[in-house]
Amino acid sequence: MSSKPTINVSMTFHEWGVLLALSILWGGSFFFNGVAVRELPTFTIVVGRVALASVALLLVLRVTGQQLPRNPRIWIAFGGMGVLNNVVPFSLIVWGQTQVASGVASILNAMTPLFTVVVAHFMTSDEKMNGSRLLGVVIGFLGVFTMIGTDMLSGISANLLAHMAILCATLSYAFAGIFGRRFKAMGMSPIITATGQVTASSLFLVPMVVLIEQPWTLPIPSVAAIASLVGIAVLSTALAYILYFRILATAGATNLLLVTFLIPISAILMGIAFLDESLLPKHLVGMALIGAGMAAVDGRPWKKLKALRATRES
Repeated sequence: MSSKPTINVSMTFHEWGVLLALSILWGGSFFFNGVAVRELPTFTIVVGRVALASVALLLVLRVTGQQLPRNPRIWIAFGGMGVLNNVVPFSLIVWGQTQVASGVASILNAMTPLFTVVVAHFMTSDEKMNGSRLLGVVIGFLGVFTMIGTDMLSGISANLLAHMAILCATLSYAFAGIFGRRFKAMGMSPIITATGQVTASSLFLVPMVVLIEQPWTLPIPSVAAIASLVGIAVLSTALAYILYFRILATAGATNLLLVTFLIPISAILMGIAFLDESLLPKHLVGMALIGAGMAAVDGRPWKKLKALRATRES
């Protein structure tokens, strides 16, 4: 009898609950960033996030009796993953949120799976783009243009650069998704990979923040800013990774993609409720188009419609 875990095509009520919790945690990262950027510079926030998350995940490894590998080749891979999945996107998103509301940032972040389709097409042999995926990417980019098109047409501004920074962060996430495929071949468990990448990111970023921002010279941050750093590290990074890998093991990557639809909802609600943010109609239209693009990439809505039509015809 195989001990391989069963991947559920249709998620259970419990798995939907975990997915909803994950969307709140990841949506909360934009809220926490929105609080922290009012008092702290970019790299200080990012270092606080990955360093505290590293400590939390190392504690999890200790409790579960696991250890990080010592092979230099694996740590080089951790470093590459850390740069693509933490250092670059976290820094770009945090800087972008100095100019862009947390809800808008979360909507732009929803382009990640669409960028992943494009990157995978050119960098893998088994994830080529088909017609529905191409349609999804086109619709998604129309959503982005709906949101920032007027800024692009009116010339370069800080707001436009912030939008582009967040989009570049999602592109970095896409490259990270392809790069991260190598860890399965290395025999690395998901929790080891998560811990290794945030630890490598911390080792990379600490010297940078010491040289560039010298956070010890800054005014003492408020309780709210400190709580936001702890929240984004422990809740939106460490705990989120644990839930992420748990649902990935039981529900599969396709079902996990649904979290991307939910993240902007929680981020928008928290931004409106606690940060006095507001969304323009173009942002809602953009979110709808990006959501439609992800539905086209996923393909399941069309399959269900075809199945329903076939049932009616029979």
